[in-house]
Amino acid sequence: MARVLIVGAGLTGSLCAALLRRETARPLHLTVWDKAGDSGGRMITASSPHNSQCTVDLGAQYITCTSHHAKKHQSFYDELLAHGVLKPLTSPIEGMVMKDGECNFVAPQGVSSIIKHYLKESGADICFRQCVTQINLRNDKWEVSKETGSPEQFDIVVLTMPVPQILQLQGDITNLISERQRQQLESVSYSSRYALGLFYEAGTKIDVPWAGQYITSNPCIRFISIDNKKRNIESSEIGPSLVVHTTVPFGVTHLEHSTEDVQELIFQQLEDILPGYKCCYQLSWPNDSSSQTFPRVWRGWIYSVQL
Repeated sequence: MARVLIVGAGLTGSLCAALLRRETARPLHLTVWDKAGDSGGRMITASSPHNSQCTVDLGAQYITCTSHHAKKHQSFYDELLAHGVLKPLTSPIEGMVMKDGECNFVAPQGVSSIIKHYLKESGADICFRQCVTQINLRNDKWEVSKETGSPEQFDIVVLTMPVPQILQLQGDITNLISERQRQQLESVSYSSRYALGLFYEAGTKIDVPWAGQYITSNPCIRFISIDNKKRNIESSEIGPSLVVHTTVPFGVTHLEHSTEDVQELIFQQLEDILPGYKCCYQLSWPNDSSSQTFPRVWRGWIYSVQL
């Protein structure tokens, strides 16, 4: 039985695993590694440590289906809609630019549920906190080394992690990338933006007419979403959640700043946009055994490729 390793548990890696399982006639042993502590990549969903049902999408906010992709990938949308992973976005998003033939979808259980759906369909063994460092050819097998643990051998290795991480890999893999391919990979440019996730106590009301809003007049904040409202989830037992995405220039300027400093700068700007809501969120959880601190500041990457 062929052993296949997929590096990266984001959308590309999870869908690749599911398609390999569906389309390959011969038996496969699928394994997915990711250096993070959970699946999702740039489609990550964070949960409140006090109530796992209170979640916030830190990465992608909704899925836009163009008329071109509706024809090309209709079976994927049909599958996700049939399983309740996606549903049409009906909540108001101020400032959203819609083109003819486009439609948008949200994930009721968080956008990372799309990745989890495909990983479950694949039946793959999922291993987190596996940071790949080297890939070498050993006796017609690919030996994959990681930061911790012993190297493992696979028949096939599929790399779906971001390009900068691929270019950092050591070993025989460097000899497989042609000069033209390397130039193409190195031409990928990337910039960062921060996302801040906030969880409010049950009963808190954020009284605005929108579920999401694009901001064009603020140097720090580009987008705000009341996440539960965006997904049409209302509950007296679950408090609202809110996510703030910064502008790319802000993210680039404050790339090396501490998350605490960035967090405070976002709060200052948020107070101008949503006055009075800073006092409602819980800044930290001193009685919680989790090692995570909330609100959660997350830095994501935006890639553009010139080929």
